[in-house]
Amino acid sequence: MRIDVISAVVKIFEGPLSESILKRAREKKIAEIVLHNLRDYADGTYRQVDDKPFGGGAGMLLKPEPLFRCLNKLLAEREYDEVIYLSPQGVKFNQKRANALSLSRNLIFICGHYKGIDQRVIDKFVTKEISIGDYVITGGETAAIVVIDAIVRLLPGVLHDSESALTDSFQTESGFDAPAYTRPAEYEGLKVPEVLLKGNHKEIAAWRMEQGEKKYKRVKRIKKEKNNK
Repeated sequence: MRIDVISAVVKIFEGPLSESILKRAREKKIAEIVLHNLRDYADGTYRQVDDKPFGGGAGMLLKPEPLFRCLNKLLAEREYDEVIYLSPQGVKFNQKRANALSLSRNLIFICGHYKGIDQRVIDKFVTKEISIGDYVITGGETAAIVVIDAIVRLLPGVLHDSESALTDSFQTESGFDAPAYTRPAEYEGLKVPEVLLKGNHKEIAAWRMEQGEKKYKRVKRIKKEKNNK
């Protein structure tokens, strides 16, 4: 899979892409993640990528020219399954969408900053807008890291345990995984559930399913109580 990321502040990606699962996926050449600094496509001595919005109002918008140039260049080089803009108006990102995007061959992520991007970029290029939640963050870079991480870890060969991605939270029917424990079996008087120590895989699977359902019902009840306040 190839992922192209367009950003005005590409340094934000340096840490996340150089550690853990994303680093491993890149080193194994399972995922190629290419960063494009928007300033490389801007005009003038100062390589300006933002400007004030027409009609007034607070904040700055990313200008259309650098984005058009970068996107036109990429789209002339290869076909992309999706051109994704990280946006609060987008569809809510979830595991089902991560699963679907993980089947893609080539993806582009456009990271907005300040007050977002010129609408003409969205109208001409964007095929999907994605939101990671109903809250405000500084730019689309953080959101892109979340989405890319969720997608890349699903690619075959990225995780050491081939079953890990399939048994994660939100991959199960209830949406939640069971509580997890490791050695020692007892610590400061707190014990690991006996069923996990017996080695009966059928009983363990049933216990995990039951615990996942309990988590789901508990979270659902809490949300309902909050909504009723």
